[in-house]
Amino acid sequence: MLTTTALATRPDFRITAVSCRDDHTRWSQTEVREDYRVVIVRRGRFRRQVAGAPVEIDPTTAYLGAPGEEERFAHPAAGGDECTSISLTPTLWQAVAGEDARPARQSVYVDARLDLAHRRILASARTGDVDHAVTEELLRLLSATVGQVVDGAVPTRVRPGRDEGPLVAAARRAIGEAHPASEGLVPLAELLGVSPYRLSRAFTRELGVSLTRYRNRVRVSHALDRLDAGEESLAALAADLGFSDQAHLTRTMRHYLGHTPTALRRLLAPGQPEGDTAGGQRALDQGPAHAATCQ
Repeated sequence: MLTTTALATRPDFRITAVSCRDDHTRWSQTEVREDYRVVIVRRGRFRRQVAGAPVEIDPTTAYLGAPGEEERFAHPAAGGDECTSISLTPTLWQAVAGEDARPARQSVYVDARLDLAHRRILASARTGDVDHAVTEELLRLLSATVGQVVDGAVPTRVRPGRDEGPLVAAARRAIGEAHPASEGLVPLAELLGVSPYRLSRAFTRELGVSLTRYRNRVRVSHALDRLDAGEESLAALAADLGFSDQAHLTRTMRHYLGHTPTALRRLLAPGQPEGDTAGGQRALDQGPAHAATCQ
């Protein structure tokens, strides 16, 4: 039995947790997919065959599939297997690997760096920030993966432009002005006419922080402005600033400032010394807001 759970979905990519409980040593019927995909095993093992060449896939060996391939699978391991499947549109694939690039081989060695990148994607998917946090982690994983199987298309080797200051400045303006494209790393890169890799790496080189962290810093500042002005609805505040929900807003504010939005509202009240909120903050940390951080 095959079960799938969507972890993060956007027009350019889809990240899915896949669990297969079938124990069969024979090959399945031939399947043909029309997407690029990276599949990394979390537990168990299975076999994949493309063009008559079988490869065993386990937590140390992932595979990268391309559109039009005829593939078959066998699941000989007792107890089944679990994996993460990352599906990419041809457009995003080309931004990663270059025009007309196809994998030179189907298997990818999962070294410690790639293992960590995989785990960080799963962790970032739980935050709810798909358009920035998940996307940046996805780009790091693809950088570590594609470089192994596509000659001359290692994203980490892409040379920056002579002066990326104007590029970063334009991105900062778009984020500061809440341009619709700034809601996601991929659409923001499209707006600026560069690849997502170049934009992400340029931000880190120019400012010393990731684009995701910079955007969160701006959103936290806007949230403080609204709280200082007397905003009452945290749900409305979260929606207006592009957070997935109120819990996401709370987690982000606590991470950057050490306080929940409710405690910050008290801190910003006229004549309210910071020490007076300590008891209230402790109560909040032990209540539902704490539970939200464990999701």
